[in-house]
Amino acid sequence: MKKTLKVKELCVAAKMFCAQESGMMKKELFGVTDEKAIGTFVEHKFQDFLKTQYDIEAGNSANGLDLPLVNTDIKVTSITQPQSSCPYKDSRQKIYGLGYNLIVFVYRKEDDVKKKKGALHFVSCIFVDATRTADYQLTYSILEILKHNGNVDDIFALLNDRRVPGDETTLSILAEEIVKKPPIQGYLTISNALQ
Repeated sequence: MKKTLKVKELCVAAKMFCAQESGMMKKELFGVTDEKAIGTFVEHKFQDFLKTQYDIEAGNSANGLDLPLVNTDIKVTSITQPQSSCPYKDSRQKIYGLGYNLIVFVYRKEDDVKKKKGALHFVSCIFVDATRTADYQLTYSILEILKHNGNVDDIFALLNDRRVPGDETTLSILAEEIVKKPPIQGYLTISNALQ
């Protein structure tokens, strides 16, 4: 009988997956430069890997999270040009986070022209808890202002200066909320395009 997947097991399984798959030459990866295609390939491979050991309900990009059972989305990015996008619903998520965890696979790709095969070398695998999925720079600045006894006007000015999406009323309400309930330091870089 398969076990139920929990966050701790997810992190262990991700390390095992990286060790197992890193450097494996595969025909389907040869010549592929589209990072989205590589990301989809890794997501499916990892979900298949998890299914061999755990009873999981895999998601898909159409219905939201890749691993809804553990409230986690899978992201894959190249070490040469690290980037990934997450859809944000509103500017509050830039300050308070996505509301779900991320597991991020960082790879370096190699092609063997003679064998006509490609390989991914996983250089890092990171689990980002939902509480840390806010924007690093913005939350850092907010916390610095609050540490020095900043007020609602100071926070509003920061949100305005950083062009956080929202009209004056929205930003004013958000500034009041931030003073009452300061955010936790985030770890991500989030553009104002909410990605």
